[in-house]
Amino acid sequence: MQAATSDKLAQWLLSSIALDAAAMHVGRYCGPWRASTAGKALSSFHLVLSGDCWLHIEGQPPLHLQARDGVFLMSDVPHFLSPSADPATPLQRPAMRPLGEAPEPDSAGLACGFFRFSGALSPLVIASFPEYLVCRSADPALGHTAALFDMIVAEGGGDPERPSPLIARLVELLFFYLIRHASQREALSAGLLSLAQRGEFMALLDEMLRSPGEDWSIARMASAAHMSRAAFCKHFTGAGGVTPAQFLLRLRMRLAAQRLNAGDSVEQAASHVGYQSHAAFTRAFKRIVGEQPGAYRRQLRAAA
Repeated sequence: MQAATSDKLAQWLLSSIALDAAAMHVGRYCGPWRASTAGKALSSFHLVLSGDCWLHIEGQPPLHLQARDGVFLMSDVPHFLSPSADPATPLQRPAMRPLGEAPEPDSAGLACGFFRFSGALSPLVIASFPEYLVCRSADPALGHTAALFDMIVAEGGGDPERPSPLIARLVELLFFYLIRHASQREALSAGLLSLAQRGEFMALLDEMLRSPGEDWSIARMASAAHMSRAAFCKHFTGAGGVTPAQFLLRLRMRLAAQRLNAGDSVEQAASHVGYQSHAAFTRAFKRIVGEQPGAYRRQLRAAA
């Protein structure tokens, strides 16, 4: 029963992630090549469609990637891909060739691009994952992703600089398979999703998500988790990465942003998460989201 409840809550949290991917280059690199999506202040991905290569991330050992492997960099991490395991090997940045051309030594077919997260709870959920996730279709638990790679290859035979828009949608689907796999394997760091997988916090999180405007004192949260205040603060902070009070503030402001995105007024969103003071809500919202709620709502309406 507990496992089913945990899985249900984790799935609900994962469903709150909105992802928009864009494939920038789909083709083949040959010779002493080097490729990177770093430096754009965006999350990015690299999928190996044929051949093999090495992923070099600053401060990490080189990672060998084979056909039907992929890596999703959750933030702008300094990195590059190359045909050599030695990061000091002299390399170039050649133009990509069409994927359909005959392969040469040290060549690799790649799909590279960027993705953005939206959705009010996305920052809280994504913070639970490592800075990069690796998809290996040889992993029995991810074997079904091989079909997605096949479809990407089938769509990738044209101009390397003008990939089919369908590739981006297939990449998004691949990403959701991968994060579900990561969450099931508990390959998570501190954050909302890691809290959702801890049995002692499931009932508390469920109540907080349903009624964020209630008076969630430390004593009430500890009671819902059936712990003393001291034990609750220690274990919650260890699992969530922030204190219970900090977590509550972030959760409330992200849920308020979700309500604004759904069409609520600033006053309605503030009331939903327990704020009666417009000034206090505005200060808290700007602190967490980065802009005032009125400006955030106007931006949403303009985008729509």
